[in-house]
Amino acid sequence: MSTIQRARLDAQLRDAGAVVGADSEPSVDEIRESFAKLMSSMPVPEGVRVDETVLGGRPALRVSPDTTAGPAAPAILLYLHGGSHVVGSPRTALGLTAGLVIRTGLPSISLDYRLAPEHPFPADVQDVVAAYRDLLDQGYAPESVAFAGDSAGGGLTISGALAARDAGLPAPAAIVAFSPGLDATRTGRSMTTKADADPLLDRAALDRLSSLYVVGQDRRDPLLSPAVTADLTGLPPLLVQVSTNEMLLDDARRLAQRAADAEVDVILDITAQVPHVFQSFTHVLDEAGEALDRAALFLRQHVRT
Repeated sequence: MSTIQRARLDAQLRDAGAVVGADSEPSVDEIRESFAKLMSSMPVPEGVRVDETVLGGRPALRVSPDTTAGPAAPAILLYLHGGSHVVGSPRTALGLTAGLVIRTGLPSISLDYRLAPEHPFPADVQDVVAAYRDLLDQGYAPESVAFAGDSAGGGLTISGALAARDAGLPAPAAIVAFSPGLDATRTGRSMTTKADADPLLDRAALDRLSSLYVVGQDRRDPLLSPAVTADLTGLPPLLVQVSTNEMLLDDARRLAQRAADAEVDVILDITAQVPHVFQSFTHVLDEAGEALDRAALFLRQHVRT
C-alpha cells in the first residue's frame, strides 16, 4: 500500500480543485475544456495503435496492440468513457483504454457516444446498444465481447447491457466498471458520508450535470439507477472497482448486492483512500496499475479469444 503516494495525490487534487467547482457555474463548453485538459495529463502507455473508426453509427477510436498487422482479432473490448454523461470523449479515456489493451492483448473500440445536454438520456444508452449490435453483426461472438468503462461510462456498461438484454441481444462475455455512477436518485449514504473524503467529485457539480442528463425522466428508471431499481438477471460476470474515498462508493456496493441477489457472478474490488477512477493515475499511484492488472486478469478469464 503506497501511503505516501495516496496522500500526495489527494493533496494535489484538492489543491487543483474539483474538475467542476461548486462555487461557480461554468458553461458546458468550459467544463468540457477543463475536463479534457485534466485528462490530457494522464499517461498513455506505449505499444498501442490508435485509429479513428465508426461503430453503431457513432465515431469511435480503435485502440490496438501495436503489432504487425494480421487477421482481425477474434475478441474485443467496448470501452465507454467517463464524464457525467456531459463531458469526455474516447480521447480523454485513452490512458485507461490503452492500459487495458496492453494488459489483455485485446483491441478495444472506445465509443464517442452522444452527450447531454444536446442529447439527454437515453441517447447514450441507445448508442451503446447500437454499437454492441454492430459488433455482433460484424461477426464477433457475444462471448468474445466485453464492456468496460469508467465513472458515467462505468454506469453505461451496466445500463447498456441491460438495454441490450431487453432488446433481445445475447449477453456479452463480461463487464468491468471503474468507479461507476449507478444511481441518479443520489440516495447512497456515501454521497453524504464521503463528501469530505472525495477530492475529485463535488455534490453540487454532480447534481448540476445530472440535471442536464436526466431532464424530466424518472430518476428511478432502471437504466438511470440500476443500483437501486434494476433487475440484473442475465447479466454476465461483473468486476466493479471503487475506492473508499468516493461519494459513489455505495453505488458500487448496492449494485454488487443486487447482482448477487440476481445470481450474477460479481467481484466488488474496493481500494482504500484513493480518488475517483484512480486507475487513471498510473504515473503516480502504484494501486492504479495494480487495479488494471486485476481487471485485465478478469477479462482474460472471461473473454473467449
